[in-house]
Amino acid sequence: MERYHPSEVYELFVRHMNTPRVVVDNGVCATATLVQVHSARKHGVLLEAVAALSDHGVCVRKGYISSDDGRWFMDVFHVTDAAGRKVADADALLARLESSLSADALPPRTPPSAAVGAGMPTLLELVGADRPGLLSEVFAVLHDLRCDIADARTWTHGGRVAALVFVRDEETGAPIDDAARVRRVESRLRHVLRGGALGARMVRADAAAVNMDRRLHQLLNEDGEAESRADQAEATAVAVQDWGERGYSVVTVSCRDRPKLLFDVVCTLTDLDYVVYHGTFDTDGDHAQQEFYIRRLDGRPISSAAERRRVIQCLQAAIERRASEGVRLELRITDRRGLLAYVTRVFRENSLSVTHAEITTRGDMAMNVFHVTDVAGRPADPKTIDDVIQRIGTESLRVDEERWPRLCSTEGDAGRGGGAGIFSLGSLVKKNLASLGLIRSCS
Repeated sequence: MERYHPSEVYELFVRHMNTPRVVVDNGVCATATLVQVHSARKHGVLLEAVAALSDHGVCVRKGYISSDDGRWFMDVFHVTDAAGRKVADADALLARLESSLSADALPPRTPPSAAVGAGMPTLLELVGADRPGLLSEVFAVLHDLRCDIADARTWTHGGRVAALVFVRDEETGAPIDDAARVRRVESRLRHVLRGGALGARMVRADAAAVNMDRRLHQLLNEDGEAESRADQAEATAVAVQDWGERGYSVVTVSCRDRPKLLFDVVCTLTDLDYVVYHGTFDTDGDHAQQEFYIRRLDGRPISSAAERRRVIQCLQAAIERRASEGVRLELRITDRRGLLAYVTRVFRENSLSVTHAEITTRGDMAMNVFHVTDVAGRPADPKTIDDVIQRIGTESLRVDEERWPRLCSTEGDAGRGGGAGIFSLGSLVKKNLASLGLIRSCS
């Protein structure tokens, strides 16, 4: 039986006393489900709540964050399903939020890499320079080394690629933990990636405990991808201003709305070690506006031009790298050895480049999503897409022409995501929080 130090027992007691209170109400608003989270202040709690909403597949239409600048804060979210309706399974959403924010147990005393059980896939982290056909080469190497792929996610942005791949032994389904085999896999993949700040590394990790989206953001930030985009024109307007009299830095974001936008912004601020004290977020059609009052973990605002520039660059990159480019292809087929190596080879042979990929295996079924362009990053030729579908199988591979366009519309005023959308310091918080009586005044 594992024993805890008295200080850890006390921490558990305090967490129980400060367990977040969650309310999910379908009766308050005519057009959306209202979600309220009341909690003691703890770094990362806001991200946990936003991540739970994202994982449940709901869209955050508007909301606010309010704090007494002390120990307590309240989050309010107006959410809908993907079709813009109220959330039908409100009880399930409540259960997910309560589970995500639960203080029922202390964190594991051992790091995740050492705490996984038998049969748990091994996590492979990849970062490097992107090029056409790279994903096909990666999957071919893993197939050659008899590594079965259980789940994977890949993002490309700014000429860089990051991937998380959960692998296991192809014959036994056991984790790959033999040191010599691990070195062999890493060496082969580093050669494929042709260097890079991080390259390839294998770690033991619990798939259920890894937020794959957050880890991909972290990998690309560690790789310096955000800074490499600094000299390019951006469609995402981000500004950081000072509110000296209250000791805040105010971050404003104006861009096209899309799924998980709030998660990407809050995740980036959290991983840069900033605390959100107040904030509002709103959507108008396909346009989103967000404003956050932040301080560093040490309680101080942003203090230099270099720090301000890094925050802006990281937020712009985080928002843009999720914007999936290209045709969305959905593959649903009985899983088999070498499936991903075959499918991505067909893409490569037809001069298609994968910009994003989500690989999921459930039982004996593979349920995969690929976003593809031509090798120059332009929209793929419809005839090429049709040829690929015919080759892989019309009953297994299809173009998703409905779900993604509805979730992330590309129509409308192309200029709305640009710099003209930036709003003045405190415009949202002053108007919304003060009118709700949550702060006295921002003037």
